[in-house]
Amino acid sequence: MRATAQSFGFRLVTAALAVGCVLGLMHVVSVVGLQVPFDPNEGWNAYFSQLAMATGTPYPPEGSLLINNYPPLSFFIVGELGRLIGDAIVAGRIVSLMALVAVALGIATALWRMGCTPTQSLFAALFFIACLLLTSDYVGMNDPQLLGHAIAIWGLVVALRAPRIPRDMVFAALLLTIAFFVKHNLILLPISLASWLMLVDRRHALTFIASGMIFVLVGLGIFRDIFGTSFVHQIVSARIYSFEYVRTNSQNWLPWAAVPLCGALLLFRVGRRDQFAVFAVIYVAVSTVGAVLFSGGAGVDANAFFDADIALVLCAGLLLDRLENKSWATLIAVLYVALLLFLLQGAGGDWKNHDYWLHPMGEDRRVASSEIALLRSSPDPVLCEMLSLCYWAKKTPQVDVFNMDQRFRTGAQSAAGLVRQIDEKRFSILQFETLKPFPFPLDVERAVMRSYKIVRTDDERVFLAPR
Repeated sequence: MRATAQSFGFRLVTAALAVGCVLGLMHVVSVVGLQVPFDPNEGWNAYFSQLAMATGTPYPPEGSLLINNYPPLSFFIVGELGRLIGDAIVAGRIVSLMALVAVALGIATALWRMGCTPTQSLFAALFFIACLLLTSDYVGMNDPQLLGHAIAIWGLVVALRAPRIPRDMVFAALLLTIAFFVKHNLILLPISLASWLMLVDRRHALTFIASGMIFVLVGLGIFRDIFGTSFVHQIVSARIYSFEYVRTNSQNWLPWAAVPLCGALLLFRVGRRDQFAVFAVIYVAVSTVGAVLFSGGAGVDANAFFDADIALVLCAGLLLDRLENKSWATLIAVLYVALLLFLLQGAGGDWKNHDYWLHPMGEDRRVASSEIALLRSSPDPVLCEMLSLCYWAKKTPQVDVFNMDQRFRTGAQSAAGLVRQIDEKRFSILQFETLKPFPFPLDVERAVMRSYKIVRTDDERVFLAPR
């Protein structure tokens, strides 16, 4: 009777979590097709997907004021879908949503292969979805991060198949390599998996490592043959690195991660002789350290911690299964859900308003529509910091504001060429997210202020036209 009550309590908690995730995903689905910018990355990714379809390469020529420092695969995947539906941004959002589902299914399948019950596996997968909905804006965003994780997690699933055979190690290495050529920060899971295999099964570990190295080398060769440049040269772009960014990003992550990190420590204590628990703890350690190191780069966002998020929810699922006292397991599950409720309260009050559900992003749609109309009525060229606005206005992309700013500030490139274009009033419209702080160095700011005047401001953006 007591065991039945405990099981019912855990299923009830899981069901409540499922309802919350469904509601959150319903809202995301309701806004996927809207011409409203979610993030500067969306238009950036859309333009390079469009370029890949038009020219066979997503990489602009050397000397361009546009910079693509991402691997190529996502641009062709999103570009093909975008060509079918007519909008690469919406296509990328659809791919992102499908990828989230694939990651969640991969988490659940991995935990099932590690001995968890279907309900425990489902709880962990739902916990991951809820965490991303509450702590990031990447769900349903045109960005390749979740697509890469969707491929990588199934590499882990393959590697966990029992009994281990060399063919599975090779296939797992292939999937993880493909994920790397979708998003180049996806190196923490293969490092964790290789480290764990070296502890528990050295023969298959060597097969996995050797296969991965071969696939990466082949991929680098194919990249050079197709695109005419080295992968490293294309991906490594100038960027400011600061420990202040590390501090800020870590502080943003820790409020939700503190409880799951304690869960990972408890799992280490109760499951140190459990090979799967050892893997999950190794993955947490590697991905957390890696995320902290990654987070020092300018422009790095919550996605740097997604590997750590996946590792922590794997620990959560394993902890719920490995605790001998199932009353404690149910209590811990309630604690995880209470954490989500705490995050929900801090997420802002919009979700409490009926317009949030019945008329999602109504004001944002109105503002974006008028901004797009302004850009569409202006002759080319125009400069947009929020490239999605220029994309929907059917304007040719001109300047990658963030990456060019990084090149100017690090001394990798002089700003003189852009200053000259601004002084010549080449652009009919300049669009920035804000003028304070200005998104370019001082010499560019001065050129803008002396050659352009503000013609429109709203809560989101500012637009300038030649004086």
